[in-house]
Amino acid sequence: MRTREGRRGLLFICILAVVLLALLLLSFGLGRYAVPPAEVIRILLSRIFPVTPSWTEQMETAVISIRLPRILLACMVGGCLSAAGTAYQSVFRNPMAAPDILGASSGACFGAALAILLGFSRSGVTALAFVSSLLSVALVYAIARRAKGNPVTMLLLAGVMIGSLFSACTSYVKLVADPTNQLPAITYWLMGSLSGTRMNAVGFAAVPMLIGLAPLLALRWRINLLTLDEEEARSMGVNTGRLRLVVILCATVLTAACVAVSGMIGWVGLVIPHFGRMIFGQDYRRLLPASSLLGATFLMVVDNLARTITTSEIPLGILTSFVGAPVFLYLILSGGTQRGD
Repeated sequence: MRTREGRRGLLFICILAVVLLALLLLSFGLGRYAVPPAEVIRILLSRIFPVTPSWTEQMETAVISIRLPRILLACMVGGCLSAAGTAYQSVFRNPMAAPDILGASSGACFGAALAILLGFSRSGVTALAFVSSLLSVALVYAIARRAKGNPVTMLLLAGVMIGSLFSACTSYVKLVADPTNQLPAITYWLMGSLSGTRMNAVGFAAVPMLIGLAPLLALRWRINLLTLDEEEARSMGVNTGRLRLVVILCATVLTAACVAVSGMIGWVGLVIPHFGRMIFGQDYRRLLPASSLLGATFLMVVDNLARTITTSEIPLGILTSFVGAPVFLYLILSGGTQRGD
């Protein structure tokens, strides 16, 4: 029975990967300057193999310089936010846990707002947002270690406190920012967007994302043990404290990298893991990679809508909220958040 479920889960994951690849190729042709799918494939192959050009220079610029970095980053951010949300929900045994539960997003927002206020370049904004995000979670962990009580509960409480503190700092930065240039830039960054993405941003995000995601995928079978009682997990020879710390660190690095390059994009890390559970159940050996693929697909679709449904681009954070909130409400009413338990 388990073998049959494992094969079915693997089949679904393969189907998700094929769907993601098809949507990825389709996304290259979408936009104000349409590019036929056949030309998209030829342009992409020309970067690897010698292909006789049958496309215009404008087509190549649109596909390689503008859409390729954005599509790659949309897949990376969506997949990593979903993986981080799945990991946090296992650590805290809470279906409402999201990537911003330990204040990583609030810390990144403050770092980005401060960098914009100080006149940093786009790369500087990204770097300071990433560092500030890691710093906020480090503060949360330090406070939780010194507090007396259940370590998971202390992490949650410290996360709420530090998140609120950094949110207040961000509000103060917005208060003193120049209302003509700096305040609109801060506000737009906080709403989340992949507009203007270049390959250097993809390269910056790829390293911490790989560092965070690879251990989670390697340890996904052990993550199942975090859903057990402490004593039961320890009786199986697992150091739950150390495992929990590793999972939190990896999920934090993923969250910090995502928010640093894309701004605040909500609901992906909260809603998508529940969809994964509805299809694959609670087994993290299948749930973690499946959630990553679902998240990548979801955010790529939303980003396509953001840049095509109106003449002016809609921030991603707005669209993910429009989609995520009603979908999560449906999951709650239908009992989808409890499936697989």
